[in-house]
Amino acid sequence: MERIVERILDQTYREGELLPSVRQLANDFLVNPLTAARAYRELEDYTETRRGIGLIVKEGVRELLLKREQRRFLREEWPKLRERIKALELDSAELLGDR
Repeated sequence: MERIVERILDQTYREGELLPSVRQLANDFLVNPLTAARAYRELEDYTETRRGIGLIVKEGVRELLLKREQRRFLREEWPKLRERIKALELDSAELLGDR
């Protein structure tokens, strides 16, 4: 599922566009088709099923996923990164490349 989310965020899979079939997704990610189908089921809140056509990424989903990933980053990754920056005595100008 996370790899699909990454592709929505980087706009490989765009809002309003058709997602690959389960079979194609399984082939792309080298996973079992049942695993690909499960990933799509987990994304039901972010996709729309069009009978006879397939799954489409809902409009506005990228923004929702982006905010979700930002919260996750700040909660899970940033604290460790902040401590490492502190331990290395780096300043913000160095980190942002302002020097």
